[in-house]
Amino acid sequence: MSEGSYKQFCPVAMASEILCTRWTLMLLRELLLGTSRFNDLRRGLPRMSPALLSKRLKGLEAAGVLMRSKPAKGSDLYEYTLTEAGLALKPIVDAVGDWGHRWITTKATLAHLDVDLLMWNMRRKINPTPLPKGRSTIQIVYRDLPAAKRIWWLLVEPGQEADLCSVDPGYDVDLYVTTDLRTMTEIWMGYATIARAKTEKRLMLSGDRQLEATLQIWLGSSRFAQMEKRVA
Repeated sequence: MSEGSYKQFCPVAMASEILCTRWTLMLLRELLLGTSRFNDLRRGLPRMSPALLSKRLKGLEAAGVLMRSKPAKGSDLYEYTLTEAGLALKPIVDAVGDWGHRWITTKATLAHLDVDLLMWNMRRKINPTPLPKGRSTIQIVYRDLPAAKRIWWLLVEPGQEADLCSVDPGYDVDLYVTTDLRTMTEIWMGYATIARAKTEKRLMLSGDRQLEATLQIWLGSSRFAQMEKRVA
């Protein structure tokens, strides 16, 4: 796993050789959130090259942090699951995120906007409980992005994992959301509310009134959104 040994018997140094290589903590974040397929890991890590992702997975497997298996007979798709050692890293990864949210400035955080990561995170945190029965289709338009990244669709159905599409799925849209990437990121991170963004004309909603009224509930937010932030 190591890309350069510290050559120290100290446990901090030994753990760092496994955990502190580029992208490794973010990969562990995705695995701890339940992502298990290679292509899904890529969606959660859109700026990580497939070659480096494969290398990090092999390194973590060799270190005993994860296991690779084929879930179905005859399937060519591997699944990656954390071992006991891997699951024990959850409080460490959470603590790094907690520190980053509290002590990294809002300005620095919002300097790294990423619509792919934002939409992927939003998809997995959606709470379908307050939504109407049957499928709900939500279209989100980022007016400040180029055409290839501007329009996204969320398909939500009670009891099922939400689907995310960047190509029109062909369903009638129940709720239209028009905004800019910074505003939606601020809402997701807890820096702004939907009500405030609407008042400031940075977020516009049209369509199903139940979906609109409960948006703040079913959309969810980052796990860090409720934490106190020590620096602005």
